[in-house]
Amino acid sequence: MSDLEKDSASRTSMVPGTVHLLDMAGTLNVQKVQDGNQNIILQPQPLSDVNDPLRWSKRKKNLQFLLLWVWSVFLAITVNWGGPYWGEWQEDFGVTAARLNVCQALNFLFLGVGCVILQPTAMKVGRRGVYLVCTVLAVVGNAMAIHADSVSYIMGLMSICGFAAAPTNSLVEITSTDMFFVHERASKLSWLVFAIYFGSYIGPVVAAYLPSWQWAFKLQVIILCVLFVVQLFLMEDTSFRREDSETEKEILDQIKTRETGFSSEHGAGKVHHILSQEEAGDLDSDTQNTKRTYFKRMQLLELEYNDKRPFWKILTKPIYTGCFPAVFWLGIVYGAQMMWLSLLTTTQSDLYTTYYDFSTSATGLTNLAALGGSLIGMIYGGPFVDWLTVKLAHRNNGILEPEFRLWAMIGPTLFNAGGLLAYCMGPLNGDAWAVSVVVGQGFLGFAMAAAGPICLTYAIDCYTEAASEALVFILFIRNMIGCGFTFAIQPWLNRTGLATTTWLMFMLSVVINGSFLVFIVFGKAIRRRTKNLYEKVSAME
Repeated sequence: MSDLEKDSASRTSMVPGTVHLLDMAGTLNVQKVQDGNQNIILQPQPLSDVNDPLRWSKRKKNLQFLLLWVWSVFLAITVNWGGPYWGEWQEDFGVTAARLNVCQALNFLFLGVGCVILQPTAMKVGRRGVYLVCTVLAVVGNAMAIHADSVSYIMGLMSICGFAAAPTNSLVEITSTDMFFVHERASKLSWLVFAIYFGSYIGPVVAAYLPSWQWAFKLQVIILCVLFVVQLFLMEDTSFRREDSETEKEILDQIKTRETGFSSEHGAGKVHHILSQEEAGDLDSDTQNTKRTYFKRMQLLELEYNDKRPFWKILTKPIYTGCFPAVFWLGIVYGAQMMWLSLLTTTQSDLYTTYYDFSTSATGLTNLAALGGSLIGMIYGGPFVDWLTVKLAHRNNGILEPEFRLWAMIGPTLFNAGGLLAYCMGPLNGDAWAVSVVVGQGFLGFAMAAAGPICLTYAIDCYTEAASEALVFILFIRNMIGCGFTFAIQPWLNRTGLATTTWLMFMLSVVINGSFLVFIVFGKAIRRRTKNLYEKVSAME
């Protein structure tokens, strides 16, 4: 065994989340990336089952991912497009801004409730059925709101569509990890996080140029109905029970035996057989199991590869992941991003009407700045973070530590703080509108889009076997923070004023986002100390 292998064997020492990402010595008989970096190990290893989503062709993966992305965009639009119309709704329904804030708070509340209920439902009966049902719910909510004559309709809309949009916050991320490997994880998750912000920002822009707010609901009903038909015939289920495969165990055992120097000819032979399939250039051609027919893949319920545990056990398992410090912390950090998104949604109409005399359409256009920032943030939080992780793993003798991703939080921490000051203090100080719009919303868009995938990939990397449950807990905390902030922001502004509130939010953002330094220093020690708890949670039946 080489010195590199000895060093890597001693440094992994079975700490949750610490994995071999690179085969530095080139001696491990495992499946690796076929193009580009040949020493990147495929984590997790694809199985010999032809129905394993990890073995799908690139074309099939990209099609399914595109469907996820488009669905996420339109569900995000459904719950975030109304910002420019808040002034009109106050007049039409005879309500205050604080009353409309309750509508947005209900959105966050039901996003959280939806994560708790729909995630275990998807694990029990399959992802595809949940996506289809949620599309139908969104159609129902928008159809109902077309005839709104009081704010109660908007509350109902936010409740129904908030619940329907919940999978955009949790299930789409798990669906992505069903299909893609660790070295691709941040890039794919960043696209899904960007989909949420893209919908949140482009929705108000388009809505502001429609003849009326009723037309916004009509247009969404039409689009969502078309999307439902596309999903019905093209969207496949990615549910798969990886832990039942003997081949996966043999691959992992082979990695361990190479590290310890006790090679098994029997195990190595089987791994070489799998490698020969990959070298043939078509992972989807493995015929160990029968490939499913089209009609089997399009069934509404997944009862073959679904989670076999009782529903109530799946439902309650996320509670235990809250005992992991990293998971609880990530819920707070990600929740802070929802505070700033809620801030933009609930204040932009009053802020730009009062200080710059913007019309409804002009207010809607300001979201393009946040959209541009989020696009750059998506690239930073996704492909850049994946590149950074591989580089740091290379310097670490091929070993990936999840904390490598957290170094990228430096960017969101700085831009989040600067964006808050520019967005709120710019109008107050009499600065040009571009300070608040371009700098303020642009910086906030960047920070939110970059921080999201960093948080999610860190959680999944740390506790892979409990990733689905950890995401439910994180996103429940996130949405409850967003809900509470939306309830509180108007009374907060009324009590302390815009200037004091802004500086308090500035300090909150620096403290919350900057706390990543604690986990860079102590993250691995915390993962090591929670190893036994993690194993117990992962083994819960």
